[in-house]
Amino acid sequence: MTKSANTMWGGRFAAGPDAIMEAINASIGYDRRLAPQDIAGSRAHAAMLAATGIISDNDAEAIREGLLTVLSEIETGDFPFSTALEDIHMNVEARLKELVGEPAGRLHTARSRNDQVAVDFRLWVRDQCDQADEALNALQQALLGQAEAGADWVMPGFTHLQTAQPVTWGHHMLAYVEMFARDRSRFADARARMNTSPLGCAALAGTSFPIDRDMTAKALGFDRPMSNSLDAVADRDFALEFLASASICAMHLSRLAEELVIWSSAQFRFVKMSDKWSTGSSIMPQKRNPDAAELIRAKIGRIFGANVALMTVMKGLPLTYSKDMQEDKEQTFDAADNLMLALAAMTGMVADMTANRDNLKAAASSGFSTATDLADWLVRELGLPFRDAHHVTGSLVAMAEDRACDLPELTLSDMQSVHDGIRPDVFDVLGVENSVASRTSYGGTAPSQVRAQIAQWKDVLK
Repeated sequence: MTKSANTMWGGRFAAGPDAIMEAINASIGYDRRLAPQDIAGSRAHAAMLAATGIISDNDAEAIREGLLTVLSEIETGDFPFSTALEDIHMNVEARLKELVGEPAGRLHTARSRNDQVAVDFRLWVRDQCDQADEALNALQQALLGQAEAGADWVMPGFTHLQTAQPVTWGHHMLAYVEMFARDRSRFADARARMNTSPLGCAALAGTSFPIDRDMTAKALGFDRPMSNSLDAVADRDFALEFLASASICAMHLSRLAEELVIWSSAQFRFVKMSDKWSTGSSIMPQKRNPDAAELIRAKIGRIFGANVALMTVMKGLPLTYSKDMQEDKEQTFDAADNLMLALAAMTGMVADMTANRDNLKAAASSGFSTATDLADWLVRELGLPFRDAHHVTGSLVAMAEDRACDLPELTLSDMQSVHDGIRPDVFDVLGVENSVASRTSYGGTAPSQVRAQIAQWKDVLK
């Protein structure tokens, strides 16, 4: 470790750690990405110190200009990052001292690395919530485009991955619009809770300097300062809430990815993925592999893992700060990167995919998907108790299975042999288009309901 690094620690430590200690202690390899937030926090802090008379205006101006130079060097790749200086905070401060001299030493008045890292990380996670919201909006728009194109296209709805009842393509796409809307609300809720400032809480007990924490909170876009200095430096709930929200969102992405993998298979052929999001095989020329969807499905594990890892780091820590908390960032950075990548890839796949309307309809018309419609007709038209109607319908399904046909292919006399009250108009409910058109309850799959929901979502997402 260099002498300058020991100087940053002060006079307490005379000898530097060996290489292993330096390696385990340093975080600059990953926390350098907090540089914009670190410099923003330092600029706000310096301005406040000058406004309250704690440092001079001249020192504050020198610090401000020096920090802008540091930021420019980092953005252009000219900044000399040093592992010996441990983290982004010490790296910035050391370079600031080289640039402006003595005023740099006054920047750290009335703060600690504990509240400094807390504000930097909070600002970074807040930015990730905003970026996730934008990415989810784009994905919802892509899904809405698919829904509008196929608002009245029939397809099989599944339970247990078995054909259940006919639904519309538009209705299925809107289900994911709803899911991702809940994800957006979770990120928004997390953002609102994290939007309080720990800056000025110093190491753990606050400071005796006459600082103005409201001023720094406002300058950094926070709603207010945090109310308890112990909680402020010890809290990582904001990162955990982000990771929890990201995990649920990732689970939704994985469910959609799984459907795309199934739907694009030769056995289903519900959709065709564009060449942009597919790959071929090195030995099988017929293959079109949905690799992007599969990778999204796999990458989700990294997001889940980050959530569990940070929960594990935090679960046994007494107040306030412990070095364990240095392990908060790498997990969160990786999860955020993979979430944004997965969202971008899914948006591209959904926007480019082509649904096969004929195959969707053919699949919807098989598997006795209108059996429930027949049972409902028996209840509605003949007054049968539903359990009796269920039994009659089951008998007709068994008959159709024996004859290797579907329900609409049975004759009227076939049906009347099971229940003599069945009339010719029963066939009106056995077509899949009639089935979906009849599901007009709010939130149902009828094209009229789907188009109404599309119109509402257009207003929301515009």
